[in-house]
Amino acid sequence: MDDMTRGMNRRNFLSGTIAGTALIALHPFSARAAANQAHLRIMETTDLHVHVFPYDYYADRPVDTVGLARTTAHIEAVRAEATNALLVDNGDFLQGNPMGDYIAYERGMREGDMHPVIAAMNTVGFDASTLGNHEFNYGLDFLVKSLAGAEYPVVSANVVRKRGASPREDETLVPPYVILDREITDGAGDTHPIRIGLIGFVPPQIMLWDRKNLEGNVEARDIVETARAYLPQMKEEGADIVIALNHSGIGAAEHREGMENASVPLAAVAGIDGLMTGHSHLVFPSPDFDGMAAVDAAKGTIHGKPAVMGGYWGSHLGVLDLLLEYEGGTWRVVTSAVETRPIYDRGEDRSVTPLVESVAPVLASVQDVHEETLAYVRRAVGKTAAPLHSYFALVADDPSVQIVSNAQSWYIAEMMAGTEHEGLPILSAAAPFKAGGRGGPDYYTDVPVGDVAIKNVADLYLYPNTIRAVRITGTQLRGWLERSAGMFNQVAPGATDAPLLNPDFASYNFDVMDGVTYRIDISQPARFDRDGNVVNAEAARIVDLAHEGVPVTDGMEFIVATNNYRAGGGGSFPGADGSTIVFEGPDTNRDIIVRYIVEMGTIDPKADNNWSLAPLGGATVLFETGPAARPHLATLDGLTIEDAGEGANGFAQFRIAL
Repeated sequence: MDDMTRGMNRRNFLSGTIAGTALIALHPFSARAAANQAHLRIMETTDLHVHVFPYDYYADRPVDTVGLARTTAHIEAVRAEATNALLVDNGDFLQGNPMGDYIAYERGMREGDMHPVIAAMNTVGFDASTLGNHEFNYGLDFLVKSLAGAEYPVVSANVVRKRGASPREDETLVPPYVILDREITDGAGDTHPIRIGLIGFVPPQIMLWDRKNLEGNVEARDIVETARAYLPQMKEEGADIVIALNHSGIGAAEHREGMENASVPLAAVAGIDGLMTGHSHLVFPSPDFDGMAAVDAAKGTIHGKPAVMGGYWGSHLGVLDLLLEYEGGTWRVVTSAVETRPIYDRGEDRSVTPLVESVAPVLASVQDVHEETLAYVRRAVGKTAAPLHSYFALVADDPSVQIVSNAQSWYIAEMMAGTEHEGLPILSAAAPFKAGGRGGPDYYTDVPVGDVAIKNVADLYLYPNTIRAVRITGTQLRGWLERSAGMFNQVAPGATDAPLLNPDFASYNFDVMDGVTYRIDISQPARFDRDGNVVNAEAARIVDLAHEGVPVTDGMEFIVATNNYRAGGGGSFPGADGSTIVFEGPDTNRDIIVRYIVEMGTIDPKADNNWSLAPLGGATVLFETGPAARPHLATLDGLTIEDAGEGANGFAQFRIAL
């Protein structure tokens, strides 16, 4: 059975699973194409990260915002609207949720095994895929064994086992490109041969992000340099049109050697007719890209060529519609349209409404592994020697924040090795996410001593942020901490039972900075308001700030491990506005915590008390936390605290003597 026949069989199999596809109207390009014209739809999934089921394995519950099984409903609808269609994946399919980790770390891949995400993609009927950076996370042997089950070609032009004098002479890890021989139906209903070239690219930063797996085994070339070398060859071999499967984001227009997000200069390469983009976990076209050079964020073009980015985890299907015309012995693009189709709608109140239902055969293709993954996330991957709770995270150094800081520092220390930043002190900024407030008296992290399961990590880190590192000065570090210190009300020395916490201050903006020692003097006014605006420019709550016992001076420099939200300006913190980023990691902070626990075996995240509230002349302050905090009072070091009875709305009240 050839590729074309196999693909058609899969399409026929799936088409019966979606009610009403026969009633779907043809796209205008298909409906209006002339005798020498044909409509070709090219669909994209990207950054699936093993999300086949609509399920959050960390939270251990179904969700309506992820899953290839949901995206497939759109795929079949899009196929029904066009006379000709291709489906491609743009990379990052092999890693990214506990199902991927289960296969890599527990079950393993032997010769002949079928990876579940590959099984699902075979079921859907993909025509081709490229490699993303996360395909390399589990090593080359695992990658090669996983790809062996794919019933479609997987291409990547800039990952090479053996470098030649030019890219065209390289020995690549997988084929650099494929030219698909297809039959295309024109506006008169006649079929014609067409040769569709697909070439793949991945950020060359894989050599940093997965240095342990790749160094000495492969090299990564610049994306644009590689494209310029291969495009003439693809045309020489008869490609009518060429689509770039570029696992790379949409960034600067000017080409720089080794760019991570190279889609804009790549679009300018002669011979490329359209681009599939990804890696950034964004949607294109969208207003997110307004004002970028050479980018039309409304039409979905880059340098005038159609381009799409289909979100992540199956959240959207990207669609390029190409109206082709046969002229001079080849097909060329006359005009194009671009769209993305979401699988859910999010309301103004953040509620989620599913727009499609799961396609049953796709779920069935991974049902057994889904059940095995549920068992995996529910059992221990390590142990903790100290309870992981956040009941006192807003008033004292805290174990639930400490474990996040430890994991981030561990990861960034490895990433800084061998770079120009090696040797700088590494700090780690982490905030308590579950700390009561509007979430109520039960909204706290609480993992007892003993086994730690993967699903517990969702309790420690609520959001799917990705890791970042920033390089800041002592002045910026002090400002960062002053911003965090807005959590506390101003309290006069000697005051009695003053309310301690500012109820309007979000706990996720209370960054604790590990790696330095400091105290917070709340007799002083806050420098920033709850939104990060300066309200008292001369205010100084942060006192005794030191690194390894040495007072921090304005000109000292530090690397701070944090997340993409904070590093990019979220929360308006000094030193974190996007301009100080020196490392953008592909891994989520959640995944890093899991890997850290697995690596350590047993963790001991007992808080090191590197920060505290400064003495306040015997003042007493009151704060509320969950009533389940009471058994943990005895574990608090260096804090004079007592139970002060019941608080409001089911909270418990405690008194601290300063």
